[in-house]
Amino acid sequence: MERRVYGYQSKKNKPSKINLYFFLTSTQMCGIYLGMSQIPHLTTKQKKVLEFIRERIQGDIPPTIREIAKHMGFSSTGTVRDYLKALEKKGYLKRENYLSRSIELLKGGFKGIPIIGSIPAGNPDTAYEDIQGYIHPYETLYGRISPENLFALRVKGESMVEAGIMEGDLAIIHRQAIARNGEIIAALLENNEVTLKRLRHRNNTTYLEPANSSYQPIYKEFTIIGRLVSIVRKYI
Repeated sequence: MERRVYGYQSKKNKPSKINLYFFLTSTQMCGIYLGMSQIPHLTTKQKKVLEFIRERIQGDIPPTIREIAKHMGFSSTGTVRDYLKALEKKGYLKRENYLSRSIELLKGGFKGIPIIGSIPAGNPDTAYEDIQGYIHPYETLYGRISPENLFALRVKGESMVEAGIMEGDLAIIHRQAIARNGEIIAALLENNEVTLKRLRHRNNTTYLEPANSSYQPIYKEFTIIGRLVSIVRKYI
């Protein structure tokens, strides 16, 4: 079943920052509200503690219990230990009780879905060097797809607006070299440009179709580097 993406923002009671993930089948649309970068099954403070730990570990230095307490404004290190026990029980981290800076995130040190600025020419399976940041996966939304096989591209232009994909959106792409007719893909063109378009096979011709009547289909040679699985849109 085909999956596409559309966006919605409520005009009432807007929070200061909203993340929305959208999935659309060929017959039904639904949006999932995630609040402020919500991580499933965590309280707001648990999420903030985990995000601080993740930021410090990405900087190669896990935080101490006292550093977490200072950052969170906790008056007691015992409060931090309670949060760490809860996060450990929920499977987000592990630690050695008697060692400083011993907090280790699970998922094999996975940093997040890389936001790619450009794709290297030639072999699209090579390691990406132009990583501009990371977005953390929400595993319940991707089903059996491993987050390690995902990357993100910032949408540029308006060629896919009729599919609800807007400039500035983050397109979450599953790495793969083949796709079915009608699926939205990330394609590497001959000029080393990456474009997000719908794959079409018609009359023995394969081409890339925009979702904007003002744009023309692309009949040039291209390489499929992935399939769109979701769109992330932030309202600040």
